[in-house]
Amino acid sequence: MPSSTSTQTPPQEQGASLSHGLKQRHLSMIALGGVIGAGLFVGSGAGIAAAGPSIVVAYALSGLLVMLVMRMLGEMSAAYPSSGSFSAHAERAIGPWAGFAAGWSFWVLLCTAVGLEGIGAANIVHGWLPGTPTWAWVALFMVVFLGTNLTAVKNFGEFEFWFAALKVGAISLFLILGVLAIAGVLPSTPAPGTSNLTDFMPHGSQGLLVGLLASVFAYGGLETVTIAAAESENPVQGVASAVRTAMWRIALFYIGSMAVVVTLLPWDSAEVVAKGPYVATLDHLGIPGAGQVMNVVVLVALLSAMNANIYGSSRIAYSLVERGQGPKALAKLSGGVPRIAVLTSCVLGFVCVLFSYWSPNGVFKWLLNMIGAVILVVWIFIAVSQLLLRRRIEREAPEKLVVRMWLFPWLTWVALAGMAAIFVLMARQPDTRVQLYSTGAMTLFLAAVGYAWQRARARR
Repeated sequence: MPSSTSTQTPPQEQGASLSHGLKQRHLSMIALGGVIGAGLFVGSGAGIAAAGPSIVVAYALSGLLVMLVMRMLGEMSAAYPSSGSFSAHAERAIGPWAGFAAGWSFWVLLCTAVGLEGIGAANIVHGWLPGTPTWAWVALFMVVFLGTNLTAVKNFGEFEFWFAALKVGAISLFLILGVLAIAGVLPSTPAPGTSNLTDFMPHGSQGLLVGLLASVFAYGGLETVTIAAAESENPVQGVASAVRTAMWRIALFYIGSMAVVVTLLPWDSAEVVAKGPYVATLDHLGIPGAGQVMNVVVLVALLSAMNANIYGSSRIAYSLVERGQGPKALAKLSGGVPRIAVLTSCVLGFVCVLFSYWSPNGVFKWLLNMIGAVILVVWIFIAVSQLLLRRRIEREAPEKLVVRMWLFPWLTWVALAGMAAIFVLMARQPDTRVQLYSTGAMTLFLAAVGYAWQRARARR
């Protein structure tokens, strides 16, 4: 049973001290752009190679799960807007130890992701300018986004708005060209019909399962919009609107893109993995300069994710410390921005970059394994929190249910069953088993620390 402290939300957690510089258009684009990253533009090629045309089914199944998770998170975030998002909800519903474990594990994930995205972006620029060191480009990107996040939050919002707009525009154009090509409207590109779809599941159920795991982790990033909602002009309506509109649009982008690729190209085409599915498809359509255009889009996607993860990690850290679960210095505000938390997150991200040079098969690989399944752990906390909080909100403040989970509690239980099934699939795959165990060990450690802190606080 949560302690009484878990039901109290400090004034700053309600956004009283954080600035409110984000507008609705910022939230909408953050929600859309948060999950449109390099994993979709490039990494989805491996999923296609494993699952063949059935990758569409894999993305549809994982997309349904993500839609359920976001609906649950949207319900809680509209009722209790907080920069801590799911971490604050877990503390309120389950107890301080749960908020501690969910929050700090996600913080580690985001800081590591900042470094990974910086490396990916630097590698693209290094390809254009081979004489330049990649670490210098990472440092430059870090400095730029450190600057945007140290100033007013509206600067972060503007960067993300235009980054996301470019990504959304690129995918929309890709879908339009793909549909025209499938219909046989484009010149010099005959309609493929269903010729590439006949071998729908080339590697059987095993290939579909590999594709399913790849697609699940490609959707990570939607959580940022509920973190950002606490700094918007109207947190309740902002998060409600962003969650409602983003879910079906993202499903369209992901599932639609995969359907276009596997219809136009043979699933076993070497270019799908070597170049990425988008570049391979545009090359097939004879679009001039497709490779370089998509490189620019992927670069923007990586920089956007970098910017968003610096923001998200700093706000999660701020929220945790505001609730007494970390070093007080991280919660110090200046101009409505937790600048020490921003700086700390950037430093940790750059340390991950250094580890990739110093110990690529040691510390760096250990870090990658440790964060491998964090997003699933976070989703479990979200589902359990929603199960517990929904009844409490209905009883104490039904007017706060601006967003409602569909068919509660049945679909929440369905989502939990889906997450459990994914854990089982990860345990069966050698490549993901180590990630599952490493993430599990980190989560248990953080939960134990959080529980010890909770007991110590209760005895005061």
